[in-house]
Amino acid sequence: MMKLFSVFIIATLLLMQALAEASPINNNAGESLSHSVDEENAVVALHKKHLPKINCNYACSRRCKKAYKKKRCKRACNACCMRCHCVPPGTYGHKNVCPCYARLRTHGNKLKCP
Repeated sequence: MMKLFSVFIIATLLLMQALAEASPINNNAGESLSHSVDEENAVVALHKKHLPKINCNYACSRRCKKAYKKKRCKRACNACCMRCHCVPPGTYGHKNVCPCYARLRTHGNKLKCP
């Protein structure tokens, strides 16, 4: 008897949820749907475009000018720049400007980009 009652409660809750999702409560529900579709199309279009070319040698020279091991810093920075088309400003930090640059890691799971 208890099992039947719990199945009835679950079925009722699922039915109520389905009805709540099917009927828009606010009048802007259609607009929000079209807005999310527009955003999705914009993201797809952005990925299809080529990323802007930057002068990686110059950007990495600027980034690594205060590094202790300049040659190693420039080599890693150039690899990251070629892949991400972005180098953070300054000589250290500011990686939030280039998320791709900040995410790259070596095979040892250490940060790759200086």
